[in-house]
Amino acid sequence: MSSKLFALDIGTRSVVGIILEEQDDHFHVIDILIKEHKERAMVDGQIHNVLYVAELIKEIKMELEEKHGPLSKVSVAAAGRALKTEQASVTINIKNRPIFTEEDINRLELQAVQHAQQQLLSTKEEESFNHYYCVGYSVLYYKLDGEEIGSLLDQQGNEATIEVIATFLPRVVVESLLAALKRADLEMEALTLEPIAAINVLIPQSMRRLNVALVDIGAGTSDIAITDKGTIVAYGMVPTAGDEITESLSDHYLLDFPVAEMAKRQLATEENILIKDILGFDQSYPRDEVIQAIQPSIQNLAKAIGSEILRLNNQTPPKAIMLVGGGSLTPNLTNELSHVLNLPANRVAVRGIDAIQNVTKDETIPSTPELVTPIGIAIAAKKAPIQYMTVTVNDQVVRLFEMKEMTVSDAFLAANIRAKQLYGKPGQGISITVNGQDIFLPGEHGEPATIMVNGEPASTKTLIQNGDCITLVEGRHGKDAKVTVRDIVDDALFKSITVQGTLYPIEPKVKVNNQYCSLDIELQDRDQVYIETIETVEDVFKHIKAIDLMHKLQPFCIHVDGQPMFLQDFTPTLLINDKPSKLHYPVKNGDRLKVEVSSLPTVEVIMAKLNLTLEEKIIVTFQNETVELTKQCREVLLNGTALSPSSTIRNGSTLTIVEKDLSRWKFQDVFRFSNWQLPRDFQGTFTILRNGTASSFDEEIFGGDQLEIILSEQPISN
Repeated sequence: MSSKLFALDIGTRSVVGIILEEQDDHFHVIDILIKEHKERAMVDGQIHNVLYVAELIKEIKMELEEKHGPLSKVSVAAAGRALKTEQASVTINIKNRPIFTEEDINRLELQAVQHAQQQLLSTKEEESFNHYYCVGYSVLYYKLDGEEIGSLLDQQGNEATIEVIATFLPRVVVESLLAALKRADLEMEALTLEPIAAINVLIPQSMRRLNVALVDIGAGTSDIAITDKGTIVAYGMVPTAGDEITESLSDHYLLDFPVAEMAKRQLATEENILIKDILGFDQSYPRDEVIQAIQPSIQNLAKAIGSEILRLNNQTPPKAIMLVGGGSLTPNLTNELSHVLNLPANRVAVRGIDAIQNVTKDETIPSTPELVTPIGIAIAAKKAPIQYMTVTVNDQVVRLFEMKEMTVSDAFLAANIRAKQLYGKPGQGISITVNGQDIFLPGEHGEPATIMVNGEPASTKTLIQNGDCITLVEGRHGKDAKVTVRDIVDDALFKSITVQGTLYPIEPKVKVNNQYCSLDIELQDRDQVYIETIETVEDVFKHIKAIDLMHKLQPFCIHVDGQPMFLQDFTPTLLINDKPSKLHYPVKNGDRLKVEVSSLPTVEVIMAKLNLTLEEKIIVTFQNETVELTKQCREVLLNGTALSPSSTIRNGSTLTIVEKDLSRWKFQDVFRFSNWQLPRDFQGTFTILRNGTASSFDEEIFGGDQLEIILSEQPISN
């Protein structure tokens, strides 16, 4: 059984009416009617004058009805040029939060799409999110800490960025279409998008896993749709198309626009182009010469289309390009486009009606590429009609334009659920200044909201059906930042140090707002914190109040007769882990500090250092006996008091050396140290010998001398 399909392609310059007959999955084009707008009723795919467009639709309807009977329902398409494409990126702080999950990425993508949607709206229309339907988006890139990355899944870092390119259809485009059809006494049987219509008939579902671009080149605009991984990932439009070529011909050969349009169409079929310029002269030009004249315009068109394809496809050429629409017949365009995209020439091709599977046509209908989209509209509307879907989001009824498989994300976009609501609010952070440096301490991250579809747990990517009930339960808010001084102090500043055998825990001293305080005090916003670090041996001694140990380490210095005398041997030694060190040396956890104190020097030791003696002695032999002669030649005074040779001297003492007896030894001195005496009643003479040589009592003697007194008795006279 066969049934008739009526479809309309409402373009910028003309409206195409088409009637197809369907029989067992086969379509036959039985009639096509093209009428141009009398006024500028269409601008960029949107109906600006509903009355004019309705009038033209009515004319086409009546003319087709005369041949094919009454027509009450029609399939239409929203023009690709009506689609709005926006690029937007979102960066979020992910420091100290769990690793990224699939759902985190989905929610971040939704946030970026909403950001793109916001860019379409003026600030006054803040609440008018539902002025646009999102008909598709693709991710251009993910970044982690400023570096591009393949995927954010299972990643951790400081910040994550996502950039998307999203496509929106203004709701007013659909509403004006409905209004124009109603005025023409037609009911909308189905609605599609022009790029989807062309793709549906040229690129079967099985081929959509390939990265292919379809370009519909009309009069005023070139519409682009890109497939990849089984779906349509991006739409775009450039305001450069067939009219650019016509204008180029018009300028070069001084032609009226309609004449230039006719000359352009001859280029596809004729070898010589016959034209009449505005001065009334008929001219004939070889086809190649005309093409050469308009080559710059052809290159401009290819460049504009190629650049937009690259932008939509993440700066990568697709595997193949298909061209449809009247402008696709522009000479050399496929070659120029292959150069721009760096593709082999056989990867860029114009596709006509004959490329559509299971479609035949009446012999009177030309097999041109400009009829691909109208046929596609009729077939797509039959095979994959786009309908309205109604769902509820948190008890709010939302109507969605079913452009593709719809997800929870689409419902959120339509219900104006902001991406912020998908997470609990982060806790309040605090700002503090530590040793002059500003530090921000963030609050806790919020927990994700819970999504339910018909009471079952779901995600933003969950597919939805007409009548579904979606619930969003807000996530738990993060706690405000709660920080003590101990939390911000580096662990390395806490040490355990042993001093003179006793273990001391060493903690840094902290001032908050110029007041010393405990490490466990909770910090408030704007607090000024100063941390006094304990880095050196001297810092440790001061911290444990071991000032006496520091004093002991002063160099050992005394003053002798007004002159300073440093005695390094008696200065105490500072040891870190049994190795000599200094007060300014740094300490680390577990170090052992020790001050080794020497015994105090005696008077005798100090005199020896000065090469001075307190006592002088010599040993001589007198009358065959060993005799030791001693005398004190110097005396050491401390504050006027004489010291014994064994007296100890403290650091910082002031000594005076007094010289006593520095005279030389004489023979007669020996009598003070010897018990020898002249015999009582001795009568006679004596001889004084020093080392066997005659001497006298006043002669100087030296240690080791042999001293003798030889007595000679005189006989007693009668």
